[in-house]
Amino acid sequence: MFWKSVVGKLSLTILLLVSFVLCVLTFFLMQFFDNYHIQEAENEMKQMATKISSLVETDYEQPFIEEVTEMLKDPSSRVAIMYSELDNWISDSNDENLQEFNVDWLEGQEEIFTVIEEKQQISNQFYTTNNTEVILVGAPIDDGGAVFVYKSLDMINQTKDQTTKLILLSAGIAILLTTFFAVFLSTRITSPLIKMKEAAHNLTRGEFNTKVPVLTRDEIGELAIEFNRMGRQLNYHINALRQEKEQLSSIVSSMADGVFTLSREGEVLVINPPAKKYMDEWFYQNPEETKKLNHLPTEVKEALLEVITKEHAVLKESAVQGRSYVMLVTPLYDDSHVRGCVAVIRDMTEERRLDKLRKDFIANVSHELRTPISMLQGYSEAIVDDVASSKEEKNELAQIIYEESLRMGRLVNELLDLARMEAGQIQLRLDSVAIQPFIERIVHKFQGISRDEMVDLELTTNIEHQIGEMDPDRIEQVLTNLIDNAIRHTSNNGFVKVFATSNQDKLYVEVKDSGSGIPEEDLPFIFERFYKADKSRVKKEKQGTGLGLAIAKNIIDAHHGSIYVKSKLDVGTTFSFEIPIKQK
Repeated sequence: MFWKSVVGKLSLTILLLVSFVLCVLTFFLMQFFDNYHIQEAENEMKQMATKISSLVETDYEQPFIEEVTEMLKDPSSRVAIMYSELDNWISDSNDENLQEFNVDWLEGQEEIFTVIEEKQQISNQFYTTNNTEVILVGAPIDDGGAVFVYKSLDMINQTKDQTTKLILLSAGIAILLTTFFAVFLSTRITSPLIKMKEAAHNLTRGEFNTKVPVLTRDEIGELAIEFNRMGRQLNYHINALRQEKEQLSSIVSSMADGVFTLSREGEVLVINPPAKKYMDEWFYQNPEETKKLNHLPTEVKEALLEVITKEHAVLKESAVQGRSYVMLVTPLYDDSHVRGCVAVIRDMTEERRLDKLRKDFIANVSHELRTPISMLQGYSEAIVDDVASSKEEKNELAQIIYEESLRMGRLVNELLDLARMEAGQIQLRLDSVAIQPFIERIVHKFQGISRDEMVDLELTTNIEHQIGEMDPDRIEQVLTNLIDNAIRHTSNNGFVKVFATSNQDKLYVEVKDSGSGIPEEDLPFIFERFYKADKSRVKKEKQGTGLGLAIAKNIIDAHHGSIYVKSKLDVGTTFSFEIPIKQK
């Protein structure tokens, strides 16, 4: 509203102040002019009376005196000359309301008697005669008699009214001009303030480049200059804060560990993708918790409560969707008051899996070496103790010792190869290989074994690009392992099918069998070291070392390829791999 604005308040203040001053001034002016007009009329009438009395005292004749009096007097007034008690004269007047006075009335007034008898002037005497207010002055004549001049107050009042109207009109014009100039001046003063208000509103919306025009060099102009300087500084600091925030957000988002910040009420303030993934997995595992207000994982709630009450860091462990998490929750302080906490969540699944693999590796190696070492020890003791009496028995024991030593050497060599591969020390001897004959040669060397095992071995090829770049010895090792495993795990009258195809981009090989299959829960671990299928599913108890598939995966990875497995129990297993036709 206008009256609530600065323009309205300032204009109203100026208008009230000027109006008050004008009212006081008008009052005193009207009082002054009231007295002034009466005083002027009185002085004029006194001078007139004195002049006429002086004229009467001369030796001029009465007609001449009366004629001069008519010429000297005010046309709106009357003059009464009392020569003696019986000789009186009253002049004419153009004021119709001013009647002639009765001489008897004049003689009956005490003031009139004072003029005639005591030879004293009278002035400023007000009378009412014939319903007309008059002012009367008198001057004595030395030879006797008096001169009286009287005038109607209506004429004076008319002059006073005109003066009052003029004063009031001037005051009204002054108030109008004051109103106009007050609004104009207030607008000029508040216009920069309004622009500053609009600029401040733009600042609240984030438009920090807004500037206020500097129109004057007074205090308001200096205020506009300071406002623009404040906007620049604010823009600088906001940009600095934004950069710091973006930098912190980038750091938090790029962290491999999950990080989120909580308030005392449990509200999530900051969260990065790994922490969001943890929360989503926890609520997926516990869907009933999502219906609660400010829902948080139970471990997080407990940690937050403990941090707030005890004001120290808390370490928690959590298992979600088969993965192990460790959570470190530390307090956030506002001066000495705990205002929330920061939680760092680390996925320890891989570390614990590797630790388990290390323990399993030691146990598996010990298990694999214990059997051949026990057999070596037992059969060698039999030879030393001459348990074997004949040469044939000794040769049989020696053959067993020789086979077990070869088995131990094979295990040690495979462990060394696998260790070098996993350490990234595998050296590929890349060469251009004719794919069709290469695949046919590897499959052909298993034909005799497959016939002995009564397994149908088939090869199907679709070779569009004949030459591939690879390490032929390593790829042959992979194919040999896959085909040998397929034959060993396939029962009599089963089949093993090898399919190979190539194009300009990659070589794809698939080995499919009708064997016993692999349990679904074992599929994620099939390429780990020392994995072995259930012995009851392996024909003729022909067991390997359990390192072949781990070595095959490392060889394919070294060729920048991928290896896959699909299996169903009592249906069969399919191993496949693909590698680029040209190695980088």
